[in-house]
Amino acid sequence: MVSSSHIPFQDPSLNPSPTLIPKLEPITESTQNLAFQLPNPNPQAPISSSNEPSNSDSDNVAETFRSAFAQRLQRHDDVTVLDSLTGAIVPVEDHPNPESVPVDASQPSGVFTRRPKPQQRSSELVRITDVGPDGERQFRENVRRTRMVYDSLRIYMMMEEAKRLGFGGRKGRADSKAASLMKDCFLWLNRDKRIVGSIPGVQVGDIFFFRLELCVMGLHGQTQAGIDYLTGSLSSNGEPIATSVIVSGGYEDDDDQGDVIIYTGHGGQDKLGKQAEHQKLEGGNLAMDRSMYYGIEVRVIRGLKYENSVSSRVYVYDGLFRIVDSWFDVGISGFGVYKFRLERIEGQAEMGSSILKLASTLKTNPLSVRPTGYISFDISNRKENVPVYLFNDIDSDQEPLFYEYLAKASFPPGLFIQGSGSATGCNCITGCTSGCICEAKNSGEFAYDYHGKLIRLKPLIHECGPACQCPPTCRNRVTQKGLKNRLEVFRSLETGWGVRSLDVLHAGAFICEYAGVALTREQANIMTMNGDTLVYPARFSSARWEEWGDLSQVLAGYQLPSYPQIPPVDFAMDVSKMRNVACYISHSTDPNVIVQLVLHDHNSLMFPRVMLFTAENIPPMTELSLDYGVADDWTAKLAICN
Repeated sequence: MVSSSHIPFQDPSLNPSPTLIPKLEPITESTQNLAFQLPNPNPQAPISSSNEPSNSDSDNVAETFRSAFAQRLQRHDDVTVLDSLTGAIVPVEDHPNPESVPVDASQPSGVFTRRPKPQQRSSELVRITDVGPDGERQFRENVRRTRMVYDSLRIYMMMEEAKRLGFGGRKGRADSKAASLMKDCFLWLNRDKRIVGSIPGVQVGDIFFFRLELCVMGLHGQTQAGIDYLTGSLSSNGEPIATSVIVSGGYEDDDDQGDVIIYTGHGGQDKLGKQAEHQKLEGGNLAMDRSMYYGIEVRVIRGLKYENSVSSRVYVYDGLFRIVDSWFDVGISGFGVYKFRLERIEGQAEMGSSILKLASTLKTNPLSVRPTGYISFDISNRKENVPVYLFNDIDSDQEPLFYEYLAKASFPPGLFIQGSGSATGCNCITGCTSGCICEAKNSGEFAYDYHGKLIRLKPLIHECGPACQCPPTCRNRVTQKGLKNRLEVFRSLETGWGVRSLDVLHAGAFICEYAGVALTREQANIMTMNGDTLVYPARFSSARWEEWGDLSQVLAGYQLPSYPQIPPVDFAMDVSKMRNVACYISHSTDPNVIVQLVLHDHNSLMFPRVMLFTAENIPPMTELSLDYGVADDWTAKLAICN
């Protein structure tokens, strides 16, 4: 069921004021779920309505919003559903159809789809609760697709700028440009409703690499300020209301204790970030005070330093906090500052920032935080670049120790290794650039960005091989370098054995190869006759990620490239005696890992290497999952290592 606390558009005869926010009243102790106590402008109509979200394939999210809000608005002639992504109800514009205008010369070539008016944030406060499992999946899918568009557009802008200025040229903010273009195309989420409390589709522990991505998701609407709030000028009672805060250590008087935060108000800093004058009870500070008075919770996002190939900081959503106290105090620098005591609301998932700190400690001193449960600190026996942990605090099972560890798949010997006399390669001494033979092998575009992240899925990727003159640092040498992130095989009550990362994994990051002993069809038939269970790479499914890199919602006339088809992958993988860490990744029809076929050490299209990449941003200690596919005519049993 969809339940919401909201203020519908009001009949002018009932309230001549143009604002949509009624007067907020203090919340009593008996109020459940911190719901707003909002006066009903129409006593004959209920405050909210709820229905089951639609399961149709056409815009499920829009249907969810319609079911929550549209019933109250049928009597109004000036309201319609415009936003195809959220389906939230917004006033009818004079020219609702999008227009296409050419961008200036500083932008990449092409025409960007733009709306005639900028997308403004709504002044209507809404809380969305009890969406149910189906509704949550719909919202989560919408968030996934939006984040995928943002990442694809950011990488596209970065690559286009590199082509124009050269790799060594001064680069702009691709993350900022991507967010701006998505805003122009009305692709920012939750702009038509100012959501208080949890954002549907965003889960506690979700990680973001760019602050502007928080704006795109509707999690925090301020690009710089740490307090996001509804201004008093948009509120019918003239009082601002805070909805979210970012805790990043930007103020010297902050005291972050995890579940309890002493949060310093904003204002009074100089250009160097030092407190230089007294703070005032205005803007976000006043909004925090009013949210405390009305009992309105705020979302807390923590900004943490975390060196990675994409950015130097990550933002972690840590859930809902209640403001329980506020006071004016003399700060460290001697100036008056406002302080707010935030306490985390119980019953939520563990904070992502706490998990991030735990994972960081596990990489350097695991026994200090988990003294028992470790079976091995490296089941690869140094065959991988980094150790692979084995952890079991559930039972005495030690099965992964009984297999020989393979860092790479074993193919039939002597048949497919490139000979130095017959192989062709590039002559790029400093690294592959546009126009080289390796780019041509990949249909005229490299598969990875300059950080080694997968740009889009392809039927097959040709990486540089032994015959190429480029160095190991070449951007077209990614999977052949092996495992880079710290992985842990762990015992799970739900999946038997599972795999999780101790590092933050960015969408498109290479994880590892799926390694076993490759068998021809004839060999596989013999093995299955003996009752052995095999894994079939041809069955791995990445169907829900085929639109990765699709920018048609932003770039007018954009079409995904078409690639030559390759022969069917006609081999099986025997992991009954030799395997690697990938074989313990669990099956899921909603995976966070995708399969990409790659060639680099031989030219046989019949035996590509099966490489695994992240399909989304994956926080540390999150279980990895892969869609192993379904049974086909080769065998009636789906083979999964677990």
